[in-house]
Amino acid sequence: MLRDLGIALCLVLVIEGIVPFLWPERWREMVVKFSEIDTKTMRIVGLVSMITGTGLLYLIN
Repeated sequence: MLRDLGIALCLVLVIEGIVPFLWPERWREMVVKFSEIDTKTMRIVGLVSMITGTGLLYLIN
């Protein structure tokens, strides 16, 4: 299980690195916009993302 978790984390890093590698200026603009979002909204987006990911993992397995 630790091996699978390691693979998953590595894939997240690869996917997260695609946008700043291919479109660095667009990525910089997105980071600035993210900094303008209030904390409550950011927490809700994070929670929805975690629930969606967990649900998809459940469906896949």
